[in-house]
Amino acid sequence: MNQMKKGLSNASASILAILAGLAAGLVILFITNPQNAFQGLIIIIKGGWNNGLKGVGQVMYHATPIIMTGLSVGFAFKTGMFNIGAVGQLMVGGFTAIYVGVTWTFLPGALHWITALIMGMLAGMAWGIIVGLFKALLNVNEVITSIMLNYIGMYLINFTIKNSHLYDPFKNQTVDVAASAVLPKGGLDNLFFILKGRFRDVSSVNAGFYIAVGFAILIYIILTRTTFGYELKAVGHNRFASRYAGISGKRAIVSAMAIAGGLSGVAGALMYLAPTSGMHMHVEEVLAAQGFNGIAVALLGLSNPIGIVFTGIFIAHLTEAGRHLQSLRYMKEIIDVIIGLIIYFSAFSLLARDFLAGRKRKQAAIIAAGQDADYGEEEA
Repeated sequence: MNQMKKGLSNASASILAILAGLAAGLVILFITNPQNAFQGLIIIIKGGWNNGLKGVGQVMYHATPIIMTGLSVGFAFKTGMFNIGAVGQLMVGGFTAIYVGVTWTFLPGALHWITALIMGMLAGMAWGIIVGLFKALLNVNEVITSIMLNYIGMYLINFTIKNSHLYDPFKNQTVDVAASAVLPKGGLDNLFFILKGRFRDVSSVNAGFYIAVGFAILIYIILTRTTFGYELKAVGHNRFASRYAGISGKRAIVSAMAIAGGLSGVAGALMYLAPTSGMHMHVEEVLAAQGFNGIAVALLGLSNPIGIVFTGIFIAHLTEAGRHLQSLRYMKEIIDVIIGLIIYFSAFSLLARDFLAGRKRKQAAIIAAGQDADYGEEEA
């Protein structure tokens, strides 16, 4: 019952943050273009539905990688780590998946994309383990190593692409992966065909969404139903107390970052093996936005794996809405501002909730102390 009350309290905090963020967003819309403010708010609320079922399919497609990076960041939060390196792990995992997708054509059928996905996960794990080792053995703050590894990963990938047979110089990107390495639709094209009769309109949606939800359920089980998950959370809450309980803090840190890195690696694989919108990686000088969006998803979802699924869908819903705001002569970056406001309001609502809960506990303790004093006087 207490867990249910806590969950409802957390959910209400996120919902209030969303409503406050939308209200603040309306103010911004009024300031920038007052004539279309209310129409712009309607577009934001409709999100993917602005483009019918095709838009819904795009929301599911865009939600897939940020759910995975949200799980990565949220899992690290639960274990006392701040994995700001999810973007680097995503890119390393994505490049590895592309390499396997292009070169390992000897793998038959579905085994090809499954292997590419697994190899992307392992590459992300390796990138995350580096952060964990620096933290566990040398006590180097994970934020510093994560940020450095983000850029090391990006430039290393760019160099490797340009100096390999994967490079397409005319498009400044890798060549497309083999057809057998592309993620299957998983029946979602048939679903949209039944609903609308035009399955080609949702060509980007694929089975990656199922995989992301499956990982969310798996992480939830690990954190709440296993001894291993309990040990990781114990180290995150209090490393010194967990040491006296016989839990190896160093092993927990490395394990946590390995799993977080693996989740981000899967995000990269799902993003770059997706049909139509994926299948190749551009040579860019900027880090992938999906890694940083995962931080927002984890914060808004309060690091709960199930909550991260819903907040990932919601952030993708808003992102898709941002594309349609341009029809009203708004900058698409406005939606990023609104998402940022929602995150700030989320943090503020949690602080306010914790402050009020602390005052309530303090008042209860004072009342209890007074009752004990009265009882002592009666006994005397």
